[in-house]
Amino acid sequence: MTGVVSAAGRRVRWRSTPVHLLLALTFATGVVDAVGYLRLDQVFAGNMTGNVVILGMAAVGGAGLPVLGPAVALLSFLIGAAVAGRVLRRTAAPGWNHLHTGLLAGVGLLLATTALGMAATGIGTTTFRTVMALSLALAMGVQAATARHLAVKDITTVVVTSTLTGLAADSRLGSARGQGAKRRIAVVVLIVAGAVAGAALCQVHEGLAVAIAAFTVLTVTAVGHKQVHNTPHE
Repeated sequence: MTGVVSAAGRRVRWRSTPVHLLLALTFATGVVDAVGYLRLDQVFAGNMTGNVVILGMAAVGGAGLPVLGPAVALLSFLIGAAVAGRVLRRTAAPGWNHLHTGLLAGVGLLLATTALGMAATGIGTTTFRTVMALSLALAMGVQAATARHLAVKDITTVVVTSTLTGLAADSRLGSARGQGAKRRIAVVVLIVAGAVAGAALCQVHEGLAVAIAAFTVLTVTAVGHKQVHNTPHE
């Protein structure tokens, strides 16, 4: 995408594609999900499929699986996505605008606040872990809905199932179309890299892991905002 029309009706050019920005957000999701699963009672903050499956299995009983955390995370994610959808509902044109900047800045600040909370009080109690899961999932819901509105193919920033499906289906063993293979591989690699980084940082402190995710999101926000607003109009 070399040129798009912004919500204000002006034409802008990307110096680097939004693909790179959403790939960075995918890395951040990997970090956050590692923290949720390893430190917040097996909660997925970004991958809601995992929470739904856990809740389904827990419904049978006797499996020792968590219920409160995944349920709270699922509800919080939906609320975050709904809020972002509401904010962006009148922005039909593709491309980054001030609304995307505001939403992702909010995600970054919420993650930063969560990291500070973890650093200040720890995650010793079930109540606090649930609150932290709520906060992370709310942030990921906003991020996912914002990424969805930016509509970069194969990059949802929170899940890779559809990406893996496309990669396999279009591979030489499938339809042999070979479309978007590099992008899809990058998505998978980055969410795995985020999970590895998150797990490693959790060995130091879970708050540090979330702080890295916050820094990543805020950097993406700043770069995206700067590219749009500093580009000469046509």
